[in-house]
Amino acid sequence: MPAVRNAELMTVAPGEVVVTFATDDSEGVVTRVGEAEVTTTGPHHVARVTDLEPATSYRVEVEGVEPDEYLPAEVRTLERPAGRLLATIATANDVHFGELECGRLGNALEEELGPVFSSEPGEPPYPETMNRAVIAEMAALDPDVVVVKGDLTDRGTPDQYQAFLDAYGTLGERMYHVRGNHDAMTDPTIAADDAPFTIELDGVTLAVLDTVIPGLERGQVTHHQLDWLDEVTNEATGPVLVFGHHHLWNLDADYRSDSYFGINPDDSDALAAVVARRENIAGYFAGHTHRNRVRRFAQARNTPFCEIACTKDYPGAWGEYRVYEGGYTQVVRRTAAPDALAWTEKTRDMFAGLYREYALGPLDHRCFTELF
Repeated sequence: MPAVRNAELMTVAPGEVVVTFATDDSEGVVTRVGEAEVTTTGPHHVARVTDLEPATSYRVEVEGVEPDEYLPAEVRTLERPAGRLLATIATANDVHFGELECGRLGNALEEELGPVFSSEPGEPPYPETMNRAVIAEMAALDPDVVVVKGDLTDRGTPDQYQAFLDAYGTLGERMYHVRGNHDAMTDPTIAADDAPFTIELDGVTLAVLDTVIPGLERGQVTHHQLDWLDEVTNEATGPVLVFGHHHLWNLDADYRSDSYFGINPDDSDALAAVVARRENIAGYFAGHTHRNRVRRFAQARNTPFCEIACTKDYPGAWGEYRVYEGGYTQVVRRTAAPDALAWTEKTRDMFAGLYREYALGPLDHRCFTELF
């Protein structure tokens, strides 16, 4: 029996469970979810079990692996919201076209933490590998809309931005994007033309914000955009999902920081006030932190404020949203192409091995159902 490494219950949906792991060779390994069995071959394994019942508990087992925090012995599939399916949405963030190395912090801790990774000679740049795989999976999903939530590039050069457009442009007119801090490091006009803007779907409104302060890592939401969002949600007749690059400040913190690398505290309070006032806002979805995390605040009606891990390295994430009349599901997926899995297996060890726990996040922060 091959030795299994890094077994993770990566994804759960209303009818699906996905487990990923690695082995040193191509020998088969059996994964069981309830009564279903899937045999996968290595070295990179993606065991996907479908046709499960929603809101049902199933036993999970990977042959030869003891349960732990990453591979629980039991999982409960997500509840499927009631009513008609209104829209399917795919998202990516922190795709970083043009980046040559990952694992750098840009300070004196780099040498102490390590390691730093780059593509091997003769290999495509890893952002191309990762994004090509994500785009193929999005195309297979065939969503109504794709939203790429910033850090489209490494340094915001025209060539890097064009590389992003060439790649994600294959998804057609359903692809929308907004800039992140990396995109405005050298040119404040890159990817800055349209936001804020709305995307109107069948019974669902997507509101996309520009949270960037050109030349800086930290973010903001301007008064103009807050007023715009307030007006959009006042006029919308269905749920509104809000997207931006930067994440919210901790509204429950007992201190303030003007140098916070997300949305500054004052603007975070103001955005939360709009969410509190407009009950049809059903969530705010960001990137920037390269982690999977969901936070809820009483002063914002316990609405989910979500962060999704990056596409460019471990775990190689992208998001899938299915919006129904009665709610929506968020499902974070790990890119399953073999070359993408090889890269994310390598980069999980960044930052002295701490990156896995930080980036992956708990299962219920990656995948959940939110009812209206």
